[in-house]
Amino acid sequence: MKLQRKNMLRASALGALVVSGALVLTACGSDDNTKTADGSAKPSAAAAGDIKCDDAKGKLLASGSSAQKNAIELWIKNYMAACSGVEVNYKSSSSGEGIVAFNQGTVGFAGSDSALKPEQVEESKKICTGGQGIDLPMVGGPIALGFNVAGVDKLNLDAATVANIFNDKIKKWDDEAIKKLNPGVTLPSTAIQAFHRSDDSGTTENLTKYLKATAGDAWPYEAAKKWAAPGGQSASGSSSVAAQVKQVDGAIGYFELSFASSQNIKTVDLNTGAAAPVKASGENASKAIAAAKIAGTGSDLALKLDYTTKAEGAYPLVLVTYEVVCDKGNKAETLPTVKSFLNYAASDAGQKVLLENGYAPIPAEINTKVREVINGLG
Repeated sequence: MKLQRKNMLRASALGALVVSGALVLTACGSDDNTKTADGSAKPSAAAAGDIKCDDAKGKLLASGSSAQKNAIELWIKNYMAACSGVEVNYKSSSSGEGIVAFNQGTVGFAGSDSALKPEQVEESKKICTGGQGIDLPMVGGPIALGFNVAGVDKLNLDAATVANIFNDKIKKWDDEAIKKLNPGVTLPSTAIQAFHRSDDSGTTENLTKYLKATAGDAWPYEAAKKWAAPGGQSASGSSSVAAQVKQVDGAIGYFELSFASSQNIKTVDLNTGAAAPVKASGENASKAIAAAKIAGTGSDLALKLDYTTKAEGAYPLVLVTYEVVCDKGNKAETLPTVKSFLNYAASDAGQKVLLENGYAPIPAEINTKVREVINGLG
């Protein structure tokens, strides 16, 4: 359903701040994508004085979405530099694993690229005494379609062609459907190696939501965290999919943009029906996310995205990562740290980190509500 113009939300301009001093990070994960190609640390956008440690103390465990891995590790780096004696440990796995861990009570919050399902909310009531799990949108960004085709530096695709590539209907890079979208580009007859996630993934769910909404009969599968299309090859986590695309000639895969940026992987421009194909970038994703509206009720701030937008410069293949928390019934020993850390993530400085690293800040009208909910957590 198309969103009415009066519901469109605009991302605000955020002030840039610079961090000084040594920063320390403790986080789980097999790879470090918080560095640039030359090995230097990516710029940070938070000064210690902008982080309110309040009564935060001890260790806070969290897990989930690998799509937000690079963003949350930068938040942790800045936060722990400002709040001595506090350790935040985020295990980058998958949205599905994060929700399981949250509903088992083993983490203070979980990261998920899809909002909680009704049955998951019901299950959370066992952990959130007197309350329930809620979704707080914290990280936005484009899902990049990364490709590695020798001799090809620029590639345009539309939704139906992407669908036919990933459901094993288009098998060669010089297929007529791809040629038609790329006039003047010499495409090789190399076999297409399409990589998808092997684990239950919110990134997969958002990609398949986009394809279901825009690709018509070319994508007959329901949107889901679990990959349903035939063919292709699989890998666990965004970092592993990106690594495969980087290594294999003829490969294409999907992952959050910072994984492409950190490994110098070329990305597809999407033909959305706008005047020109749209690049995957934080700014272009923000234009699409700005059309979102809140679909959750009460303290739950789950969003409804418009994957069908044809607005100029809007990149519609986006995801929003939620931090899933208890609205009430949080553990007393971790609640102050949960509130302190998430308040930093939702602050102007925390959201500026996103824009600097290929993500998209949450639109200001939504982010104001996020801050209100965080302050009211109990």
